[in-house]
Amino acid sequence: MTSALEVPLDLPQPPTITLQSPKDYIFDPRENIVIHCEAKGKPHPSFSWTRNGTHFDVEKDSKVLMKPGSGTLVIDISGEKAEAYEGTYQCTAHNEHGTAVSNSIVIRQSRSPLWSKERNEAIVVQMGVSLVLQCRPPAGLPPPVIFWMDNNFQRLPLDKRVSQVLNGDLYFSNVLPEDTRSDYICYARFPHTQTIQQKQPISVTVLDMETMNETVAALYNVTDFYSGDPEGERRPGFMMPLGATSTKMVLRGETLELECIADGLPTPEISWEKDGGELPSSRMSFSNFRKTLKVSDVNEDDGGDYRCTATNHLGTARHVIKVTVKAAPFWVSAPRNLILAPNETGILTCRVNGEPKPEIRWFVNGVSLENAPEDHSRKVDDDTVILSNVQTGSSAVYQCNASNEFGYLMANAFVNVLAEAPRVLTPPNRVYQVITNNPALLHCASFGSPIPTITWFKDSQTSVKNGDPYVIHENGTLDIHVAQPINSGKYTCIATNNLGIKENHVYLEVKEPTRILRQPEYKVVQRGMSAVFECKVKHDPSLIPTMTWLKDDGELPNGRFEVNVDSLTIKDVTDGDEGTYTCIMNTTLDQDSASAMLTVVEKPDPATDLELTDQTDRSVQLTWIPGDENNSPTQKFLIQYEDLLHQPGVWINLTEVAGTSTTAQLNLSPYVYYSFRVLALNNVGYSQPSQPSSQYRTNPAAPDQNPSDVQCVGTKPGNLVISWTPLTGFQANGPSLEYNVLWRQKDTDEDWSSKNVANASQFVVSGTPIYVPYEVKVHALNDYGNGPEPGVVIGYSGEDLPLSAPENVQIMVHNSTLAEVHWEPVSFPSVRGQLQGYKVYYQRERGVHDTEDTEQQVLTFSGNRSEGRLPGLQPYSLYNLTIRVLNNKGEGPSSPSKTFKTPEGVPGPPSFLNAINPNLDSLTLEWGPPMNNNGRLAGYTLKYQPVNNTNELGPVKVMTFLANETTITLGNLNSSMLYKFYLSANTIKGSGPIITEEAFTVMDTTVPSRQVDIATQGWFIGLMCAIALLILVLLIVCFIKRNKGGKYPVKEKEDAHQDPEIQPMKEDDGTFGEYSDTEDHKPLKGSRTPSNGTVRRDESDDSLVDYGEGGDGQFNEDGSFIGQYSGKKEKDTHEGNESSEAPSPVNAMNSFV
Repeated sequence: MTSALEVPLDLPQPPTITLQSPKDYIFDPRENIVIHCEAKGKPHPSFSWTRNGTHFDVEKDSKVLMKPGSGTLVIDISGEKAEAYEGTYQCTAHNEHGTAVSNSIVIRQSRSPLWSKERNEAIVVQMGVSLVLQCRPPAGLPPPVIFWMDNNFQRLPLDKRVSQVLNGDLYFSNVLPEDTRSDYICYARFPHTQTIQQKQPISVTVLDMETMNETVAALYNVTDFYSGDPEGERRPGFMMPLGATSTKMVLRGETLELECIADGLPTPEISWEKDGGELPSSRMSFSNFRKTLKVSDVNEDDGGDYRCTATNHLGTARHVIKVTVKAAPFWVSAPRNLILAPNETGILTCRVNGEPKPEIRWFVNGVSLENAPEDHSRKVDDDTVILSNVQTGSSAVYQCNASNEFGYLMANAFVNVLAEAPRVLTPPNRVYQVITNNPALLHCASFGSPIPTITWFKDSQTSVKNGDPYVIHENGTLDIHVAQPINSGKYTCIATNNLGIKENHVYLEVKEPTRILRQPEYKVVQRGMSAVFECKVKHDPSLIPTMTWLKDDGELPNGRFEVNVDSLTIKDVTDGDEGTYTCIMNTTLDQDSASAMLTVVEKPDPATDLELTDQTDRSVQLTWIPGDENNSPTQKFLIQYEDLLHQPGVWINLTEVAGTSTTAQLNLSPYVYYSFRVLALNNVGYSQPSQPSSQYRTNPAAPDQNPSDVQCVGTKPGNLVISWTPLTGFQANGPSLEYNVLWRQKDTDEDWSSKNVANASQFVVSGTPIYVPYEVKVHALNDYGNGPEPGVVIGYSGEDLPLSAPENVQIMVHNSTLAEVHWEPVSFPSVRGQLQGYKVYYQRERGVHDTEDTEQQVLTFSGNRSEGRLPGLQPYSLYNLTIRVLNNKGEGPSSPSKTFKTPEGVPGPPSFLNAINPNLDSLTLEWGPPMNNNGRLAGYTLKYQPVNNTNELGPVKVMTFLANETTITLGNLNSSMLYKFYLSANTIKGSGPIITEEAFTVMDTTVPSRQVDIATQGWFIGLMCAIALLILVLLIVCFIKRNKGGKYPVKEKEDAHQDPEIQPMKEDDGTFGEYSDTEDHKPLKGSRTPSNGTVRRDESDDSLVDYGEGGDGQFNEDGSFIGQYSGKKEKDTHEGNESSEAPSPVNAMNSFV
């Protein structure tokens, strides 16, 4: 048995309704009536109609057209009375295998009737009472939409006091004088015809009865006057619904609307609750200022008592609405088509529910089962029809009709008896692409009767069974819940029944997910700058990505937006660019997105509306209105002032206040014409200044302070200069600023001398004694009084040159470079000024054995000193020395000259050391005497030692020479060996500093590059001959061994008996292994020379190459060895100290014992 399957249209099948009009069809009389009825089947069905239960002959009515191949009716009602075609229509689709029936379709014409003629009397109402204006629109089809407007077509405002209820009436909980108007108009809009009808205007007048003249009141018709209660406050009461309780019925699935309108003064607040339960918050909403409660998609649990409560401060009123929920029939399980093979059994079920419980009736091919021909294979049990052992030709369409007082449901389900081999409906070789970790659904839609069995294989071999990670659904779809790359491949589904077998191949490709690796980040950018959002993405290389940028979920504006491969650049940012930017990377299978916000900041806007309050002589309060912060909080406000009297055009910082303040208490100075302005500071910078405040002038006063930085100092003998920093005009506090300068000699009984000066910053007192202390004061005053009492400043009158020289000068020589001098200080009166110290003048007149003079040297010893040290003297020299006292004016007379000698010292280093004429076993050294002997030169000491191939130093040999010897030839040296030389000069005091030199024996002086041609050396030729002879002997031995039939497994023996003396070449860098001389002291065994002639060492960091300028040696075309060697120098390197970089292999044996 196959249920709920689509039968291919090339197979015989009963009709199936595919399209029909809704059950309730309201048509516009200005348009044609179109009643839809479409069906499919094999053979294609024919169509017929009934109207009001009787056959409707379409062909007899020229205004009615049935579309070809369809049952859809088109009725032309132009020029006809549309009412004639109102009624209940039903469509029937029939072929040889059965008959399907549509719903009963009720056709009605839309109506928008005119408002009945009526005359509305003017309404006069006392203020504070409740009022209802009735609308009573004409009944339309469908019902009209109601709204209240005035003569200018402006909607009347609604609030919690004024409400429009569901039936269209206008309710006032209490009326106010502003409710008086003559154009309360109710409008009804009919949606189908798009017409609007209006009621006659209603006039309302609200009066205050306490002030209304009784005569005026008598003019009003008492029936048109709503007096009600007095206009005072009153408790709440309900205008609708009336009474303590009311009832409401609603159908399941519809929207429940409950409303409570209360009167009272003040206007009551409305609240809702449900007795014995909670309001369904997810489906609940309030409207009409909480006076209407709406519950959508009502179900049975929404029945019960709903309580609305009206409250003001005078009391509370309550009303209970009892809600019952009924239900038109609704499906629990609708009948489904059956495809049965001959002799199979099938079941049709029609399960419905409703309130009250629906009645179920079965039909076959449009005929009730009671009136249909008897069929013994069919059994009916309420909502179930059982068909047993069906036979070919028993196909039919069954109808289930379920109804109650609120509606009906009707469904067609055919039974198609077929014998059909399997067929796979899914297209062959379909490629499914999914993203890793997503579900993959591989379809195998099939058809057959009996129903085919579906089996799956992967890569045509592995059988796919139900279970992780695979699930095979009833319809044959293979479900991979979490697809992985390993699941990619070819899948085969096979459909089988007793009539045949059919297979189909599909392919699954599991792709890498699209991921944003670097998300855009939150940006804060100043206006006018550029903002760059990055969005770097990784995706499957076989998928074509598309990058899209959105701003606030919409398209990017045109202009300054530049989209690159992985970024978005916004140039010249404006305030309008603020928002959320989202990058979306789409492929055909998936997408990833990320968002970031852009905040545009700028300096604050200037403050406005500066105002001065609380004005006094010394303070004022400044207030202002801050400007826009431009998305960056204001950190502080800077208040500046301009002194229009003393410094017009110059703005000076006065004070700062917090960025949250809008007021500042400002301390002021007298006699200033103030004008203030405010600057705001945020993270971007200072705003433009605000507009200046109004001018504020303070009254003059005596100075608050005296001049600062008062000093008194003599600039020449016999004077005293008194100076100060003048007060500014701002500090003057009043006009006619002057300074009263006062002075007197300290520690005397003299009176103060004084002098008033103006517009000055100093005053000179003449005729003073030499360098005596004075007391000085400077007092500020103006036309309004004197400043505070000034402080006293001490200073001295002018100095003169000292009169005396130091006496009793004595010198002690400590060593060859240091002496100590002592003297007797001069008396203080003779200094005639401030003692600065003593200057010692000394000069090397000559050495003991020469007459060379040097420049005079000066040492200054500060303060009242009587001794000092003279460092840095030259040994073995004659010096003379004088001393002078020093004050601010200058130096006094010189002391008598004294001479002293320094003893001998160690000499300086020899001036040079060179190695020349190197040979195989000798070389010559020459040197020069020291630049400074520092005594009588006694001779020289020479030390030298060899350096072997591993940079180890050999034994030291020492030689001494007389002072007149400056050259020596050293013999018995090793050939091709590096030597290091140390030379120092000597006096009786010892040896001086050494200089060093390095040199090789054997040097090719004919080649400019100083390279040794080893190919012409006798030892090299002999070595090569020996190697050639050894190779010849080995070849003869190998030849003899081979002729005897024996094999020499060189590789095996080398592997089995590794000679520890012979290490293989290192594979990583091509260098040779370390040399080992552990057996019989065979120096050549295991030594190997690279083809380029260089000898490299692996273990020693201090190799010969370190002494040279390059590490690569090679042969010239004539076979000579190319390579330079330069020793490391402690001093300058002499050109003659170069030798070959790599000497002959014999040098390997020239190590030191």
